[in-house]
Amino acid sequence: MPKAKNRITARELIHTIIPKLKAMEKLVGDTLLVLLETAGDEEERNRRLLQRQEFELEVTMIRMNLDHLMKRYAREIQEVVDATDDRPGAILQLDQHERLAIENARQLYERVQAIQTA
Repeated sequence: MPKAKNRITARELIHTIIPKLKAMEKLVGDTLLVLLETAGDEEERNRRLLQRQEFELEVTMIRMNLDHLMKRYAREIQEVVDATDDRPGAILQLDQHERLAIENARQLYERVQAIQTA
């Protein structure tokens, strides 16, 4: 796995990372909810509940760090949101927590994609 980049474009954040995180969050959240509701016994139910809690914690940590990034670069991100073209926008310099959050979001998305295609 390549090392996470130290920077990202505002466009990539707004048009790639965040939409994929939202889609993945909904898909996994809905799937885990169904699995939890249809669990056959208490052991399976507890396992699914733990999976759901772990997933929610991971997504919460990712979101907190992305929120921090978006606050630091609010003006630059708003320029991309308001743009009528496909320019990449400003280069956003990531701190270690933001870099880890983006890498974790990408890895989580890849794991969900692998599960869907298996």
